Amino acid sequence: QVQLVESGGGLVQPGGSLRLSCAVSGSIFSFYVMGWYRQTPGKQRELVARIFSGGTTNYADSVQGRFTISRDNAKNTVYLQMSSLKVEDTAVYYCKGFRTGTEYWGQGTQVTVSS
Repeated sequence: QVQLVESGGGLVQPGGSLRLSCAVSGSIFSFYVMGWYRQTPGKQRELVARIFSGGTTNYADSVQGRFTISRDNAKNTVYLQMSSLKVEDTAVYYCKGFRTGTEYWGQGTQVTVSS
């Protein structure tokens, strides 16, 4: 049973930074793509960033230049480094992995940006 476990969320002031981690049970090398999504109440879950097995990355326009996604295959972990955080970045952040036609989701971690 594959499990994805997020950590690193919390409360941060505007302009601050946080790093989210997504630990995968088993090898992430088999995942074609790993991504971070976020969701706020009443809104659909949206893609924040994703990284493909070859290293290609994609970002939502709203986070381009502020967030960086990376993966450490040796540690079976995907990271989301978030900088210059804004109030509108407040959301529950989810990690997702995709391989062989199956999606795997973590349970989410809350990020709150507030003064």
